[in-house]
Amino acid sequence: MNQYKHYSFDLWLTLIRSNPDFKQERAKIFHARYNPLNKSLAEVVTIFRNVDLMCNSINERTGKNIDADEMYLMVISNMNDYDPGFAAVDTEELYREMERLLFNYMPHVYCGNTAGILNKLKEGDSTVSLLSNTGFIRGATLRKVLKALEIEQYMDFQLYSDEVRLSKPNKAFFQLMLGQVNRRYNGRIGPHEIVHIGDNPVADIYGANQLGIKSVLINSNQQTITCLQ
Repeated sequence: MNQYKHYSFDLWLTLIRSNPDFKQERAKIFHARYNPLNKSLAEVVTIFRNVDLMCNSINERTGKNIDADEMYLMVISNMNDYDPGFAAVDTEELYREMERLLFNYMPHVYCGNTAGILNKLKEGDSTVSLLSNTGFIRGATLRKVLKALEIEQYMDFQLYSDEVRLSKPNKAFFQLMLGQVNRRYNGRIGPHEIVHIGDNPVADIYGANQLGIKSVLINSNQQTITCLQ
């Protein structure tokens, strides 16, 4: 099964996907609390989606990272037609509340075969890691999510954009992964012996290929994680 010494995975829409109830409940909180202009709930849902898409695009373009608290403030600002009325928002308490909400509406494992495939990769003596851009949910929270979903046990290490201030497809982010892998193999592994698996043709495929790392696109095409079998 194992063609490579190291398997690097994207997270969102590769190994896990959002619980739609979380996004709806999150929008309800913002609709009730930060909405003096009486935007509709549907408008708040759309604002969240637009901020998410915009920040993802900016992070991919710059290779840097926009933090979760900045994104939540963007949502509030947008809801209020960009009036700077969020000075009193306790962003850390807001984030903690959103984290609690997330654990009430947990993300789902994308494919039922995920754990079995990751286990086989580990049994074959390959190392496995995570290389993920983050948005409204920080890496520290995602580590807890992966533990709850029983995926953490298969990961030799996890790298998140908000923790290192880099986002895919930035070569420097992939180089961090490559450096950690080489420390585990005492510098005896080349990029051609590593494969990165993800759903995004730019962030994952182009990003990996810049360094000569092999890549596999799944879920956004006709291919799933079962192609690694």
